[in-house]
Amino acid sequence: MKTLNPSPTPSHGLGRNPLWRLLHHRCSELHPGNKLPHDALQRLGERVTASEQSHTGQIRIVTEVGLPWSYLCRKASARERAIMLFSKYRVWDTAHNNGVLIYLLMPEHAIEIVADRGLAQHVRSDDWQAMVAQMSMHFQHHHYEQGLALAIDAVTARLSAHFPRTADSPIDNELPDAPVTQ
Repeated sequence: MKTLNPSPTPSHGLGRNPLWRLLHHRCSELHPGNKLPHDALQRLGERVTASEQSHTGQIRIVTEVGLPWSYLCRKASARERAIMLFSKYRVWDTAHNNGVLIYLLMPEHAIEIVADRGLAQHVRSDDWQAMVAQMSMHFQHHHYEQGLALAIDAVTARLSAHFPRTADSPIDNELPDAPVTQ
């Protein structure tokens, strides 16, 4: 498993003041602009489904409008949460060890990509960094669907290059394609 945390500590101070971070996450849960609309979630799920026709990998998207209390109380990072979700949603448990979790923590605009070892050994760290930098610009402007669509396309390109679907590849959808929102 390879994890990437290309985003530095958020510049808005959430990493420095635990009380401010707690309030920001709880208020973020109430703000309707921090939730992806149902039709956007459906389009993203369809994009993952279409993506997986070209490779044998599995893509899972998880977005959160706030960290759970336990993570906030112990000052856990978005990276720590992404690793836990990678395990919880069994992204690691694919036939070719080529699952990828795309995680977005909306209140901090924190982006984490966790790639299983099968793909991580083929993709250089700076390649992931460039991908996340492109996504970050969309997320900072609250264009979550566009940023996630870009992420799906970028991960698809890497999976298709290293794990292409062939005529004799079984079409097993090992993980659900619909994004998870929490």
